[in-house]
Amino acid sequence: MHIDIADELIRRFEIDQTMRKKSVDNEAQFDTRIDIENTEFMKTVIENIGWPSISKVGERASYCGWLLVQHADKSPDFQKKCLKLMKSLPDGDIDISNIAYLEDRVLVADKKPQIYGTQFYKDGDVWKPNKIEDIANLDSRRQAMGLMPFKEYEKIINSRL
Repeated sequence: MHIDIADELIRRFEIDQTMRKKSVDNEAQFDTRIDIENTEFMKTVIENIGWPSISKVGERASYCGWLLVQHADKSPDFQKKCLKLMKSLPDGDIDISNIAYLEDRVLVADKKPQIYGTQFYKDGDVWKPNKIEDIANLDSRRQAMGLMPFKEYEKIINSRL
């Protein structure tokens, strides 16, 4: 177990989340340098230990690593690389819902329809989903990845306004 890496993933996650919560009410609080620094840190982690899976850093730190990559929007090729690494892990060594979120993030960045309906954009006072592929089968895909039904998720997203 890589305790030092796990601790740093959690520390960086907490900084990320604190900054994002402050920026909800005051956009000037959004600091892109945090995402850039976290992306560079994640590149180093992956170079040294591969994907920070549950078996390597524990469940919480693995989640934290995923979120840092989810926010690495200035490095889409790195996000794609991480998605491949995550998909290559054995069952139980990653929360599969994290794969769904990152896959959708990568697709939306590439201007393609998302598969799981996890990515939204703000339109006035409402959050709307980015284009979704094959909506008729959306909830079965979401269920397979451990995600709640789309309509429930959409309500949660819009209740945060």
